[in-house]
Amino acid sequence: MKHGKKYRAIAEKVDPEKAYSPSEAAALMKELSYSKFDGTVEAHAKISYKSMQNVRGIVSLPHGTGKQVRVLVFAKEDRHAEAKEAGADFVGGAELVEKIQKENWTDFDACVATPDMMKDVGRLGPVLGRKGLMPKPKAGTVTTDIATAIKNLKAGQFEYRPDKTSVVHVRIGKVSFEPQQIEENLRSFYQSIMRDKPSDAKGEFVKSYYIAPTMGPGVKINMRALV
Repeated sequence: MKHGKKYRAIAEKVDPEKAYSPSEAAALMKELSYSKFDGTVEAHAKISYKSMQNVRGIVSLPHGTGKQVRVLVFAKEDRHAEAKEAGADFVGGAELVEKIQKENWTDFDACVATPDMMKDVGRLGPVLGRKGLMPKPKAGTVTTDIATAIKNLKAGQFEYRPDKTSVVHVRIGKVSFEPQQIEENLRSFYQSIMRDKPSDAKGEFVKSYYIAPTMGPGVKINMRALV
């Protein structure tokens, strides 16, 4: 991939052969970002495992991702007011399921459903599943405790999974975050991956770990410093 002059000039500040400590890498994010907006800081973990569909989990970062999360709640009418009061951006029942089916509407970032709605919500698998939006009991998004689920999602809870190249890409903050916040989120995500590691995974499960701003070069992390 060919990069422009600005990228190449900034990339000279990073030693590609060096594995940086988490604190060093976090402190570099402002310096390495050349976007005119408050860019996202992303973490990229290369996974080594025989069955990638089993590599996934739920992460709650201590400082969130910096992104405003729009939450949709599927619930019966008697719980709509409760969901709105808890901060849901969209609330509905069967009529909302029908809207998504007919219009392929997905202008939201996360979904919560009460258990009694899952019979209807299940029909949305082809739409929501493809975008990773389907409510799941394991993720805490199929629940009777609507308020807690909304609070967790707004705070930055999300599900991760690897792409086709066996790399997990996630947001861990914004360039405007304090370096300590980026470092703590960086550590938290790595610890989540290792905690969720399949029991039969052998050898080096995470082969490499990088962070980078939206517009800027990546920095390799010394994973030994994360343990």
